[in-house]
Amino acid sequence: MAHEHKLEIFRGLLKFKSNTQKIWGVLIFLTIVTAVEVALGIVKPAILIQLTFLGMKLLNWIFITLTLVKAYYIAWDFMHLRDEKTALRRAIVWTPIFLVAYLVFILLFEADYVYNVYKDGFVMWDF
Repeated sequence: MAHEHKLEIFRGLLKFKSNTQKIWGVLIFLTIVTAVEVALGIVKPAILIQLTFLGMKLLNWIFITLTLVKAYYIAWDFMHLRDEKTALRRAIVWTPIFLVAYLVFILLFEADYVYNVYKDGFVMWDF
């Protein structure tokens, strides 16, 4: 007996009649998120560039968040994690999210250190 996949997205907000419709719905969602990323990359609103959060521009945080949303949703729907047991889902999804958060922390911490070294004049800005 074949296992039936759930035909809804956004925790049941949108329900589809077939797998094909669901694939198109997820594709449209991912396309909208990508379009928002591209639009923000082209326009670069001044307010998002001026505001900083944890040492990084708010625009960069938005890009990181939208990229994680897309990665999560691709894994959730196209890799059928929705149909797996809870422990496996958490192991697959949360591990990379914490790893990315850790790598972003390292990036910010080291970048701030390098900036302060150059700012204090220990090394010349020759490049």
